Amino acid sequence: MNVLLLGSGGREHAIAWKIAQSKKLSTLFIAPGNAGTLECGQNIALSLSDFPGIGAFALSHAIEMIIVGPEAPLVDGIHDYFLSTPELSHIKVIGPVRQGALLEGSKDYAKAFMQRHAIPTAAYKTFYKGNFEEGIAFLQTLKAPYVLKADGLASGKGVVICPDLQEAQQELSDMIQNSKFGNASAKVVIEEFLDGIECSVFALSDGKTYKLLPVAKDYKRIGEKDSGPNTGGMGSVSPVPFADEIFMKKVEERIVKPTVDGLISEGIEYKGFIFFGLIKVDNEPFVIEYNVRMGDPETESVFPRIKNDILDLFDAIANQTLDQVELEIDPRFVASVMLVSKGYPDAYQKGIKMNIADAPQDTLFFHAGTKIYNNAIVTDGGRVLSVTSFGDTMDEALEKSYQASKNIDYTTKHFRSDIGFDLH
Repeated sequence: MNVLLLGSGGREHAIAWKIAQSKKLSTLFIAPGNAGTLECGQNIALSLSDFPGIGAFALSHAIEMIIVGPEAPLVDGIHDYFLSTPELSHIKVIGPVRQGALLEGSKDYAKAFMQRHAIPTAAYKTFYKGNFEEGIAFLQTLKAPYVLKADGLASGKGVVICPDLQEAQQELSDMIQNSKFGNASAKVVIEEFLDGIECSVFALSDGKTYKLLPVAKDYKRIGEKDSGPNTGGMGSVSPVPFADEIFMKKVEERIVKPTVDGLISEGIEYKGFIFFGLIKVDNEPFVIEYNVRMGDPETESVFPRIKNDILDLFDAIANQTLDQVELEIDPRFVASVMLVSKGYPDAYQKGIKMNIADAPQDTLFFHAGTKIYNNAIVTDGGRVLSVTSFGDTMDEALEKSYQASKNIDYTTKHFRSDIGFDLH
């Protein structure tokens, strides 16, 4: 099978690494990929917004399956484009159609969907330029802290938690009136603050049924003990000790099953990943957000634990035979530490030369923001590389990842040394 994987981050390297092991694979192309994905297949210079270009490449290289890594092409309707183009409609696309992708593409749509299907989430209201003053007044009815979310896609940075009312009102003004996140914050969802501990639950859906993948927890803030601004993610661990059988039974019954059933009842054929960003409040699960793809950096902890041939799973999604597949999961812990560029998530340098020694046993290096320049690997993003290790305990996996981080050298290297701090 010839496969095209779209994306260039650590998530895509982890997915490419898994696809490369498949007995079904003939050739893997990654567009645009990074320095690490070169070890898994061929990198292709395609723009993820150029659907005709992707389609032409798929035809000329006899692509049978496309896996969409990031959210933007899904929200923009790449699956719909392939379905509606006769010469492309036979190609299997792993990722939802545009209507399904709205679960991530619009926070307002997602909250309304949860309300329709009685899925537990924080109380909320949505505001825009036309009712901006109502938004300022609504904030006064809430207790601190205040949660403001850009309605559209904002690269994981569109959620702001403000400790006091004045700051929240200023933030609302910045987002709506001053377009802080561009079109993404033309509408802003304000919701009640939920106090608890978060985790990421992932499901595979074929449009009829679903399978749950391993649970993970990621760490979004740049600083130790979850301080400083949000990033795309500084590390992750899987499994999550507090997501035990009792908690996961509630998650499945109250959240996962109603979500999949809701999509079916609304006539949305959803073939791909569903990411449930959850928070545990007094032992009860609530949905913070949906994503319509795998998380990053959670993929780097979740995918190594999947023992199945991943193309078997993707085929089952495309053919709606997921109920016939048994997931095999490695029982060990996996911990990922993200090495980033100093200064991230604000200004940082690119093009810094990297020296990368071989990964030790039970450790994997997943490239995120890297590229080849003058025959050398150089940094090409804020998040640079994920160091991912197996262990019989979470602490053992983390210790291996931190030790292996010493095998990677570049002058702007920075990482958090406390991943997993809140899970003991």
